Amino acid sequence: MAGPIAPTANAAARWRPVAARITGGLLGERQRVNGEAAVPSGPKRLESAGNLDNLRIAAGAPGDRRGPVFMDSDVYKWLEAAAWEYTRHGSPALLESQRQVTSVVAAAQHDDGYLNSMVERRYADLPWSHEHYCAGHLMQAAVAQARGTGDRALLDVAVRCADHLVATFGTDRRHDVDGHPVVEMGLVELFRETGTRAYLELAKYFVDARGHGLMEGYGQEPTYFSDRVPVREQTTVEGHAVRAVYLAAGAADVALETGDTGLLDALATQFDHMMATKTYVTGGLGARWDREAFGDEFELPADRAYAETCAAVGGIGWAWRMLLATGDVRYADAAERMLFNGFLAGVSLSGTEYFYVNPLHLRPGAHPDENRSPAHGRRGWFSCACCPPNVMRTLASLGSYLATADPDGVQIHLYAPSTIEAGEIGLEVETAYPWKGRVRVRVVRTPDREWTLALRVPGWTGAGGYRRERRRWEPGETFDLDLPMPVRLTTADDRVDAVRGCVAVERGPLVYAVEGTDTLHLIDAGAAEFRPDLLGGVTTVALTGEDRGPAAPGVTGPYRSTTQTAAIPYFAWANRGVQPMRVWLPRARI
Repeated sequence: MAGPIAPTANAAARWRPVAARITGGLLGERQRVNGEAAVPSGPKRLESAGNLDNLRIAAGAPGDRRGPVFMDSDVYKWLEAAAWEYTRHGSPALLESQRQVTSVVAAAQHDDGYLNSMVERRYADLPWSHEHYCAGHLMQAAVAQARGTGDRALLDVAVRCADHLVATFGTDRRHDVDGHPVVEMGLVELFRETGTRAYLELAKYFVDARGHGLMEGYGQEPTYFSDRVPVREQTTVEGHAVRAVYLAAGAADVALETGDTGLLDALATQFDHMMATKTYVTGGLGARWDREAFGDEFELPADRAYAETCAAVGGIGWAWRMLLATGDVRYADAAERMLFNGFLAGVSLSGTEYFYVNPLHLRPGAHPDENRSPAHGRRGWFSCACCPPNVMRTLASLGSYLATADPDGVQIHLYAPSTIEAGEIGLEVETAYPWKGRVRVRVVRTPDREWTLALRVPGWTGAGGYRRERRRWEPGETFDLDLPMPVRLTTADDRVDAVRGCVAVERGPLVYAVEGTDTLHLIDAGAAEFRPDLLGGVTTVALTGEDRGPAAPGVTGPYRSTTQTAAIPYFAWANRGVQPMRVWLPRARI
């Protein structure tokens, strides 16, 4: 079964995704609660927020529309999540729920293929209307439904919508782009599913048309919309973080399917600059609440970090496409950092509450002055609810991001207890990752020839790359990888003014955080201990620090005392109520 990204046979892909099923461990638990609690709750959320009613109104029912202009996209992201979740357990109830929602969507479509429940005048305000954005998510959901359930009802809707876009936009038709990229990814995946090359050509047009002043034609400042510099000339990411990484992921899809090495090289330059200068240690993307944007180089304030959960989703997707195109381990390293830290922090351990914004520092008594503020704690939904269904669809399809294959064998990039099916090759992965560094791969099925098994050695080990073993394998044979997992203290770059002189605690792929205090100055990091009774089972790191606070009444000078505390994985913070938290810890001067 193909996952959400399935390059064609003619794509210029170094590696191709293969089917994997996560069977346990941390990621398996995150998938379990997503499938049992979050995804089934989607239709109720969409009913109460008005998303489904908006579509019914568009189909002719009476009523008043509710919510932001992009409300339809939440429906499509949930439909995608439902389709991938169905592939995991085949729930008849979930399939029926998906079909009911699909029928609501189909009824709202116009005869010419146009579909949007919130826009009265078509394409009159493309910077803000999100019409292509919603269409792109529709296409991704339709492909998921076709691949995951065999049902083509939504695919028929998406094809009609895509045909309408092809007839409307392009070099010799209306020369314009949407303010929020994602249609590029949707069109390419629809091309991969249907073979209709016009969809790929339109995606390429949308990529190439951006950066030539189209947003300025609407009186808009172009940076926010990734429209200041042509994609092929960009050397970094800028503007609205989610828009920027969605555009880059779509451009990577175009490069994969067209063999455009120049475009791919430009994307590699942008990705490297983003990781080196505009990415938080957690893999979070987007430094500014103002316009949800990337900031300047090394503008990475911990307490005002935006690091939207959707940006982590987009970052993982971009990294994975670059990995498929190049086979370069740095993209797998980046995807792992974003997944285990910046993304997993966006959803509660219960699976049903979400962070929109993922800071690296929360001060005592922080006032929740805005709907998205982390000071509220995670929330069940938002007035702008892009993040919850984005989390649902990513977790439901997570098995598609573990492994790849090429004619020479199989490559495993992200580690979880799992089964992997790659044509003639069947594998089982046994591991307690990310808590322990042992990864054992057992050969279940093998062809009668030599082939290569490659296991990623993460960059955080100091010796990144792939450990490869080529031979004629026998069923039952195992291949072990032992990754050292000492506690690491990562020093902040001096150019990041907000955390100069601070360190972050890391172990394996995980970034750690200290909850309950805002005043700890680190003296030493000690032993790691697995705590099955804590936060669903996590490994903590013992810290010795100096607790510095304001002077107590009647005391001269600031308060200081040596204290011991346990750092927890960043992704697990705020699951015991909202408390002060920080990732970057000042060094104690002793």
